Amino acid sequence: MTSALVTTAWLTRNLGRRDVRVVDGSWHMPHLQRDARAEFAQAHVPGAVFFDIDAIADRRTTLPHMLPRAAEFARSVGRLGVGSRDRVVVYDTRGVVSAARVWWTFRVFGHDKVFVLDGGLPRWQAEGRPVEAGAPTPKPRRFIARLHRSLVRDLAGMRRNLQTRTAQVLDARSRGRFAGTEPEPRAGLRAGHIPGSLNLPYDELYQKDGTLLPGDAIRGKLESAGIDLTRPVVTACGSGVTASVLALGFHVVGRPDVAVYDGSWTEWGGRADTPIET
Repeated sequence: MTSALVTTAWLTRNLGRRDVRVVDGSWHMPHLQRDARAEFAQAHVPGAVFFDIDAIADRRTTLPHMLPRAAEFARSVGRLGVGSRDRVVVYDTRGVVSAARVWWTFRVFGHDKVFVLDGGLPRWQAEGRPVEAGAPTPKPRRFIARLHRSLVRDLAGMRRNLQTRTAQVLDARSRGRFAGTEPEPRAGLRAGHIPGSLNLPYDELYQKDGTLLPGDAIRGKLESAGIDLTRPVVTACGSGVTASVLALGFHVVGRPDVAVYDGSWTEWGGRADTPIET
């Protein structure tokens, strides 16, 4: 398997294998007032476990769902029954959104055998495939995590990049939020974007059925946004979730090295000492 995506048909064929672990990585913005864990308990892919991106996170910061320490990640996913030798398939209830964040997080901690279910639970259910209810009690497995720093950027790295312009920065937020003409959904954030960054709203990478566009179409979207695919790239968004959708898109077109700015606009736009453009 070389693609970062798997189809519903592939998952159906491989669902019972001992080395295939299915993870529900659903998450919703607070203003939507949706309880992802409760929805998981009502219906999920058989055998799946729930990955809470707000719980498996750095609790030492007020920023939302920042990456945890490697040891903490290893303990958390081990308790979910995910081992270092397992093939992990992540999905969410919106299609391919927060599942991409979970996919990226596994890769940041050195686990490359991780894939996203293309179209997510909506496609799975639309095709009449089975779901189950309840809260699973997985048998813990041993997971070893090692941080791959090249796949993540912090505030200091983004500040340095303003001076060096080594990496292109691609923002996944809506065009209005990027331009500062739409309000931010989180209170207290300034409007605008990181100086010199480019914009490609993450939802432009989907087809009508919620699956990702074919590779050639994704490549066209990236190039139309002004991206030079031969140069380094960092993706950003509101809090590092939809930036991971763009990172997944880059992976599909052969760029698995793209980094995500973990704090994203919640960090950058929430400070008074970071420059912005509108």
